[in-house]
Amino acid sequence: MNNKKLLNAFKLKSKLTLFVPATKGTEHIDNSPYVDDTAKLLSECFGGATSTPALGYWLSARDGLIKENTTLVFSYCKDSDLEQNLDKVVDFCEQLKHELYQEAIALELNGEMYFI
Repeated sequence: MNNKKLLNAFKLKSKLTLFVPATKGTEHIDNSPYVDDTAKLLSECFGGATSTPALGYWLSARDGLIKENTTLVFSYCKDSDLEQNLDKVVDFCEQLKHELYQEAIALELNGEMYFI
């Protein structure tokens, strides 16, 4: 893109999204404290975060089709910040997985989905 107005802007090439479930095991919960913790972490690592509600579906080997509310929390970031903080984010996903009794926490990185 060759737009003169963008010459003085900076570009963030990476995007990281965490899917924060609104269930603890099979019990529906208010996930806002977990969303806030996720947004705080991403803001500390990458300078800011945005969240948006979503309705997710996935097929559990144990329970069949699962439909649940979820919140997507994402940040755009510099590649250097991503490299420096990715382990911290993955560790957070592991913690969230255990606290919410989930089979996995979904993390999307630059269009690729990882199940932590």
